[in-house]
Amino acid sequence: MRSTRAVELSTGLFVLLGFAALFFLVTQITNRQLSLNDSYEVYAHFENIGSLKPGAAVSIAGVTVGRVESIVFDQQIYKAVVRMRINSRYDKIPVDSDASIMTSGLLGGQYIGITVGGADEYLKDGDQIEFVQDALVLENLINQLVATFSRRGEQTQETEQ
Repeated sequence: MRSTRAVELSTGLFVLLGFAALFFLVTQITNRQLSLNDSYEVYAHFENIGSLKPGAAVSIAGVTVGRVESIVFDQQIYKAVVRMRINSRYDKIPVDSDASIMTSGLLGGQYIGITVGGADEYLKDGDQIEFVQDALVLENLINQLVATFSRRGEQTQETEQ
């Protein structure tokens, strides 16, 4: 009886550790197919990067064109500075393009999506992307939704009186 219980507990622990390892791998592994030996750097300043991490993809129209190289906090402007390394094959990105922090799927990791602008000049090494859209933080969205519904409820009560 006691040995059966020990076998069941060890099997359960083994399965639990297996799921934990699988979860860790799914959240940590990024697609490293892109060779960035021949590349250039661009920067963007964000007020909120959410859970964006170095190594995250930089994509245009769903195609990975680069990676997030580093993220630092600038104490003078109180913003996160995201340094991106773009493959030099993609050297025709207009300077008026914008960078948004996006989420792949409902629970997926975050990445930077670049929406191409229409300027005749192109980003080059060391340039900054001026137009940015911060990460959408789910908690903030829920708070706004709750505030909206509570205001509507108050307005409905006022009109009924």
